[in-house]
Amino acid sequence: MSIIFKTLDKFSGILKFIGAIAITAMMLLTVVDVIGRFFKYPIFGSVELVGFLATIIVAAALPYTYKVEGHVGVEILVRLLSKKTQLIIDLCTRTLTLVLFGLISWQMFLYAADIHKTGEVSMNLEFPIYYIIYLLAFGLLIFSVTIIETIFENIKQLRELKTK
Repeated sequence: MSIIFKTLDKFSGILKFIGAIAITAMMLLTVVDVIGRFFKYPIFGSVELVGFLATIIVAAALPYTYKVEGHVGVEILVRLLSKKTQLIIDLCTRTLTLVLFGLISWQMFLYAADIHKTGEVSMNLEFPIYYIIYLLAFGLLIFSVTIIETIFENIKQLRELKTK
């Protein structure tokens, strides 16, 4: 399992790097477009490109953010419970999250294949959007595997509590 999790960390790092490039590109594109609009030379398709880049950022950031627990969580009441109860609640929540994002990832791959078959492209730039959908589906797949890793960690912690 450790080889799988090390590979997962590498994919997560690559996605994090892609997300960083995408957010930088989105920022630069927006700045150049605003300056261009001031001089009456906007960038054609900038709205589409920003939308694509935002999708890439979300897909790329999810696995890493989940791994470092950088997401928002409401734990006011859960903190008052015992460690074992907290782990059980966390395990249930992560399992439901895995089911949800596993289904979403699977459906995104199917949707991307369908869009690829139909040859749908973006409105202005005529860019094949299935590339973006496949990237999003891949990011969600890596996110789902990251959830599996945290579920294993929760189970390990529960077993350690039982042996004490």
